[in-house]
Amino acid sequence: MENNERYSDKLAKYILAAAGVAIVCAICWYFRSVLAYILIAVVVSLIAKPLMGLLQKIRIKGRKAPDWLLAAFSIITVLAFLLSVLMSVIPIVSGIVKDISMVNIESAARGIAAPLAEFNEFLRTSFPQLGSGFRIEVTILNELQKLFDVSVFSSVLGSAASFVTSMAIGLFSVVFIGFFFIKDNGLFTEIVCALVPDKHEQTTEKAISDIGYLLSRYFIGVILEVIGVALINFLGLLFIARLGFNAAISIAFLTGIFNIIPYVGPLMGGALGTILGITIKYSSATPLGLDVNFWLFTAILVAIFCFTQLVDNFLYQPLIYSTSIKAKPLEIFIVLLVVGHIGGPLAMIVAIPIYTVVRVIAFRFFGHVKAIRRLIPDEKLITPAKKRQNQ
Repeated sequence: MENNERYSDKLAKYILAAAGVAIVCAICWYFRSVLAYILIAVVVSLIAKPLMGLLQKIRIKGRKAPDWLLAAFSIITVLAFLLSVLMSVIPIVSGIVKDISMVNIESAARGIAAPLAEFNEFLRTSFPQLGSGFRIEVTILNELQKLFDVSVFSSVLGSAASFVTSMAIGLFSVVFIGFFFIKDNGLFTEIVCALVPDKHEQTTEKAISDIGYLLSRYFIGVILEVIGVALINFLGLLFIARLGFNAAISIAFLTGIFNIIPYVGPLMGGALGTILGITIKYSSATPLGLDVNFWLFTAILVAIFCFTQLVDNFLYQPLIYSTSIKAKPLEIFIVLLVVGHIGGPLAMIVAIPIYTVVRVIAFRFFGHVKAIRRLIPDEKLITPAKKRQNQ
């Protein structure tokens, strides 16, 4: 009888726990926009935190500026930088999009008719199922026109008022929340610690401190990686492929954004950049691009993006993905492979930040487990030396 009561008590606890999780998930879903603002504010505050630390070291006649002023300056500087990059490149990208959407397929294909005819004949011979009328240039340009459909931008402009309103609310929310996260350095820690039992409070504080330190390094590294990849592609497209400033910076910007997706992103960005470069060269009303034949120009574009990917793979990614979060390259690759298989390329964007959080929590709370102890054998793989001395 006593065993049955214990079983019933355990079952009741599990049911209550499951119900509690379901209620929390439902609340999070209902307030998902608010949670999105909070998460964005956390990311922005993590990026701005090193700037805040540098400003706090500045002394004028032995005195430093108040924390609220430094926090406001830090977060506004970060957001202004991100927004200025977007606002300066978006008009150029929109112009390229408009040109592509208005491309005359016949006139664009006329300049590369001979090599394309040979290539199309090869494809029709190798793959008879494509049909006798198959033309790869028509297929590619049709897909590009669908991807960059001007009607999409028209619909966005038609609802500009609501978009601007939502953007203003979101921007204000991010600035306001991020300001307090930076100014009151332990605010987020206090909120989380208020929800955990007293016996786990100290461990939770250490875990949050470690997570903040590692993610701050990671997000700053990702921004530097995007800028580095875009810069190399821009220089190559401008001075080697001779595509002109507007086309070069727009394609470089798109490839840099794609690079946020680990490993797969550079391939996607390189493929899209090559197609856009060819399309812009042979559809432009004015002479554009290096004066060479079609295949050599294509090879030059591919070489530019391959060179950038090599620099990214051997220089940028090891410094960012391994050094910033202090994990082994093979460990990160396996995580990205699993997440990519489950959720696709877009899920890989958040794979490393989420894995960093899970990794720190596992080390702090379950460090006695053999598998975790093997994966993270030393505290230096989580916490920097200066912080360990302070602890």
